[in-house]
Amino acid sequence: MIIRRLGRTDYPQAYEAMRGFTAARDAATADELWLTEHAPVYTVGAAGRPEHFPASGADNRIELKRIDRGGQITYHGPGQPIVYTLLDLGRRGLKVRTLVQCLEQAVIDLLGTYNVNALRQSGAPGVYVDGAKIAALGLRVTRNRCYHGLALNVDMDLTPFHFIDPCGYPGLAVTQTRSLGITAGSSELGEALARHVADLLEPAHV
Repeated sequence: MIIRRLGRTDYPQAYEAMRGFTAARDAATADELWLTEHAPVYTVGAAGRPEHFPASGADNRIELKRIDRGGQITYHGPGQPIVYTLLDLGRRGLKVRTLVQCLEQAVIDLLGTYNVNALRQSGAPGVYVDGAKIAALGLRVTRNRCYHGLALNVDMDLTPFHFIDPCGYPGLAVTQTRSLGITAGSSELGEALARHVADLLEPAHV
């Protein structure tokens, strides 16, 4: 397992890089986790419905990008580390449901180290604290190979979430680690999250 630390990236370039990596990989290609943050962007999954899109009053400078993951609309921005999971699921014997549970558990375990009780919510992938979403995930699997991944709200401007139905749920509250009293910043928590994911997927990672 290789962890690549990409720093701040523009979403369209990261998206095309993931697609290119997945299309080009073969049976010998090592799995990778890409740790990054993005400039402000809304992303909409393949089945995204317009009624969930930005409402009147939204910042029209924030790009809306249609992509090929599952799920509806979400927001990415500075202060939100993202771990992209470029994995050969067949080689690992992983089902998508198992991977989703693994990614959720990585967030739950990480927040648990700060004495924050985070939970799954039935029928709504992601991780929640007191009913507010703190981490979102979305995946795409082609030829049993996976990309996209997991985003954790750390220390960001949450306002853009207020103009959408996050993940397709009207009125869904969102929160972040800063609001829960965690003083660690985005870089520190992003690194810790990537290592939690790697440890759950493969204890002997590099």
